[in-house]
Amino acid sequence: MEALRRAYSRLCQQSGAEPQEAVLQRLLRPPRGRLDLATQSLTVDSCRALGKLLRAEAQLTELVLSDCMLSEEGAALLLRGLCANTAVRLLDLKGNNLRASGAEALGRLLRQNKSIQSLTLEWNSLGAWEDAFAAFCGGLAANEALRQLDLRNNQISHQGAEQLALALKGNTTLQQLDLRWNNIGLLGGRALVSCFPSNRSLRRLDLAGNNVPGDVLRAVEQGAGHNQDRQATLRESQARTQVLSQEVRHLREEKSRQFLDLMETIDKQRDEMAQSSRASAVRVGQLQEALSERHSIINALKAKLQMTEAALALSEHKAQELGERLAASEQGQLSQAQRLETERRLERQEAAERESKLLRDLSAANEKNLLLRDQVDEAERKVGSLQEQLFQARQQLTTTAAELKLRAIQAEERLDAERERSKQNLQDVESLRLKEVEHMTRHLEESERAMQERVQRLEATRLALEEELSRVKAAALTERGQAEEELIKARQQARLDEQRLAHLEEKLRLLGQARDEAQGACLQQRQTVAEAQARAGQLGLQVEGLRRRLEELQQELSDKEQEKVAEVARARAELRAERTAQQALREQVEALERQLRGLASDHREALLDRESENASLREKLRLREAEIARIRVDEAQRASFLQKAVLAYVQGAPSPPQ
Repeated sequence: MEALRRAYSRLCQQSGAEPQEAVLQRLLRPPRGRLDLATQSLTVDSCRALGKLLRAEAQLTELVLSDCMLSEEGAALLLRGLCANTAVRLLDLKGNNLRASGAEALGRLLRQNKSIQSLTLEWNSLGAWEDAFAAFCGGLAANEALRQLDLRNNQISHQGAEQLALALKGNTTLQQLDLRWNNIGLLGGRALVSCFPSNRSLRRLDLAGNNVPGDVLRAVEQGAGHNQDRQATLRESQARTQVLSQEVRHLREEKSRQFLDLMETIDKQRDEMAQSSRASAVRVGQLQEALSERHSIINALKAKLQMTEAALALSEHKAQELGERLAASEQGQLSQAQRLETERRLERQEAAERESKLLRDLSAANEKNLLLRDQVDEAERKVGSLQEQLFQARQQLTTTAAELKLRAIQAEERLDAERERSKQNLQDVESLRLKEVEHMTRHLEESERAMQERVQRLEATRLALEEELSRVKAAALTERGQAEEELIKARQQARLDEQRLAHLEEKLRLLGQARDEAQGACLQQRQTVAEAQARAGQLGLQVEGLRRRLEELQQELSDKEQEKVAEVARARAELRAERTAQQALREQVEALERQLRGLASDHREALLDRESENASLREKLRLREAEIARIRVDEAQRASFLQKAVLAYVQGAPSPPQ
């Protein structure tokens, strides 16, 4: 905050003014994000510097300027600087006696500023000028950021309340409005009640100390309560929609994860089968190589046999050796046949093991398929529960619509009762007016008689004082030496007069103090008599003023009667407005039902999508099973081919000579 302090000093020096020490002290160590200048008398130069400072300031979120005795020019400079600010969330301008120009500047602030959420304007005079307050209300209607507004003790009349009601019909963000201790009255209260059908955000409206009837206050509370219930319902529906979307997203993620797991399993099985096929191909190649070796060996044996037969023709002594060689070759062939038989048995065992493994994999795939089907059934059950919740929500909507109709009927009944009560009140007011006129007439007559009696008593007192003055003058001329005693007697007589007439007390004391000069005391008594005559004239003027007041009261009574007639007409207009509001509520209920039908159709489409996804998964599983069966058939064919080749090899081998 040292940067703020330096910037404030620099701006004051640029404008040729000295920075205020109190402002510098508050800028020295302020709380984090808060500038409190309450009860500080800010000059116009300080306001100009602070306005320029606040235009681009992004650290302050709370600004307190209560009881700062801001001038019209200073307030306008500060508010002009706040128009471009984007960080201040709370602004307190309590007790600054803001008037017409201040109201217009506040209207511009509300139009241009997009960050202030709480505005305190208590103990100002914004409502004393209708045009300026209308500009303020226009800014409030265009504002989209303000949440809380305090307008207590602002001299707001019923015309100002009507302007506020028009502004609230266009405002969509204000949640709390405090209008206590103004002059709103019945008409202003009804105008504020009429804004609730259009305003959905105002949750609290305080109208205490405004001479607003109790039924209007109850209507205001009912409207605020409707807004609170509406916002709670909206929040609940949004929460439910969010929960449903999360569940749907979770189901989709789970399905995709299961599908990926299934694809990974199928890929693994495919890799294993490819590996087994490669191993079997390698094994078949090895067997073919062994068969070719055996064929070469057999050919060599055949050549040897031919050589031995030729040798038998040449030499008989080698016959035994050849017989031994043939026996050895026979034994070798038997051993080779035995080895081939064992190898074939081993290959059969391996083929049986591979087949059993494939069967186990197929059973595992079937089990996974069953699990997937169970999960699909579980998802369908969840969808059924969601449909039941939607049905319950639709039932709740029907019940709320019935409650709204019942409340509308109750409102009409209360309106009829209010009409009868207003008629009775008019009759009571007329009887009270007649009684008050009679009472005022009697009171005026009695006060006039009392004033006349008081004037007579004052006249008698004046005569007695004149006689006493003459006696005092005679005593002063005849007996100069006994002046002190005569003065004492005059003082005693003055004290007696003081007890009779309280308003002549101070003048008689002056007479007692003037004990040296009797002539001065006489002059003071004459002045007292003149004052008594002036008071008598003032009393006469007061009587005349009371008569004029009586005429004004009669005129006010006639004006009140005219206002009653106008209020009855307004009540009829408000009844028509309430009927239109009920029609609007019915339309809103129909719109909500249409939204529910749209949600149900979307939900059905999502269910159809899930069913199509399940069908595609089943088709893929069927294709995988067919592929596995085909691979199994291929393996069986390969095994049969191998078996046939071995048998052909064994059967095609030449038998040994006898």
